[in-house]
Amino acid sequence: MVDILTSREYICIMAKRINYLNNKDILKEIHKSKNSFCCYTKPEYADYDLIITTPIEKITKTKVLEARRNRAARLTQLKAEELGLKKKEIAEHEIKLRHVDDTDVIIRVVTWDHIPDDPDRKNNPKTIADTKVKLNFIPFKHYKLNDNNDWEEVGKSHHIGHNQFSKDHGRMTNKLGLMFLKLCDRYGSRSNWRGYTYNDEMRAQALVQLSQIGLQFDESKSQNPFAYYTAAITNSFTRILNVEKKHQSLRDDILESHGMSPSYTRQMENEMSTKEGKK
Repeated sequence: MVDILTSREYICIMAKRINYLNNKDILKEIHKSKNSFCCYTKPEYADYDLIITTPIEKITKTKVLEARRNRAARLTQLKAEELGLKKKEIAEHEIKLRHVDDTDVIIRVVTWDHIPDDPDRKNNPKTIADTKVKLNFIPFKHYKLNDNNDWEEVGKSHHIGHNQFSKDHGRMTNKLGLMFLKLCDRYGSRSNWRGYTYNDEMRAQALVQLSQIGLQFDESKSQNPFAYYTAAITNSFTRILNVEKKHQSLRDDILESHGMSPSYTRQMENEMSTKEGKK
């Protein structure tokens, strides 16, 4: 016997939201991509628990405590994913704050100290970044407390070895690239963009822009890369739209100067201006 759905049940099924991308997955791929440009004394030191923008010597006990909390929450989440636990079951396997020591946490420090100078890059440098080699993302170092209770450097960005600078040996993950493709396709399919004949050019320009600034997302300021990428795509689409409008206006001017009919858009604009003039 066939079950007959009520109208309310049918609407609920049809209206179910499909989560095709989320910030958690994007952040994970950004982290993997950045790590391919870094070197660490041990692989496990690649995962950080807190980001600071001040020198490691100035870190406070409050910040260390925050890092311990973050680490406990991260390890709990990893364990829950490994065991396939539901939200109600996570509490039984939660890693408490007391189980994490100060020597366990990894601190990421945003710094340019290990990046070579480039005095010819800008004539009037305004920030320290303007005096350094141009990079694909903000550089950093990872620190960990050693047995003597001193902060020890355990990793740095844009290096192959401890003292071998390199900014080209890493790469974005394939999954992050697919996310960029999906973002551009979804954005280009919106009702306010899909009607343009140069929609493919808009998507291509947005994809190029994402490939250039994709790793420049700063995790210390935000945990919402989706909004960051969407803003970049919007700017790319708008830039192509303005360029095409300018070219269309030039074509219409040339056609009108030769006594030929311009585009339909120009004809409508002329008609509207004529009606307003009669009023």
